[in-house]
Amino acid sequence: MRPKILDRIPPRFRAALLRIGFNLYPSYRATGGRVIHVSRDLRTIRVMLRHSWRTVNPAGALFGGALYAAADPMFAMLLALQLGDDVVVWDKSGQIRYRRPGRSHLFADFHVTDEDVEAVRRALREGGETERTFCVELKDRHGETHVELEKTVYIATKAYYKAKIERRDAAPGNAAR
Repeated sequence: MRPKILDRIPPRFRAALLRIGFNLYPSYRATGGRVIHVSRDLRTIRVMLRHSWRTVNPAGALFGGALYAAADPMFAMLLALQLGDDVVVWDKSGQIRYRRPGRSHLFADFHVTDEDVEAVRRALREGGETERTFCVELKDRHGETHVELEKTVYIATKAYYKAKIERRDAAPGNAAR
């Protein structure tokens, strides 16, 4: 999941490249979300979801699918950036709670702390895989929360993940076609 091109870019340009890459990537661009900031240490991403004809429902509020999609990949990407190439990081599940209709641009700050990264590394050393749940709020420019989003991310070492897939494929009834 970690963009390989980042390894060829000098560290001082990586945050800008990640921001531009998200905003140009067709499937993310279609959400209506825009990455407006990536911290230099690649631990924080700020997203804005525009209130526009492309992102609103018939009632004039931000469409729930756009709210979820704009936030969907962020925690998995932040973890993948911090953990490196020897891990597999996937979004596993998500839950969204609507607190009030979004009738203006909304903003979300995604952040992965040093403690989060160290806890994941420790769990990977102990068991080869783990899951972590992160929460984020989408707020208007006045700081009023409109949406609460909870994302669960699956993380495994590549060796553990490969062995798990091989065990699954070797199980009776899962013969190769």
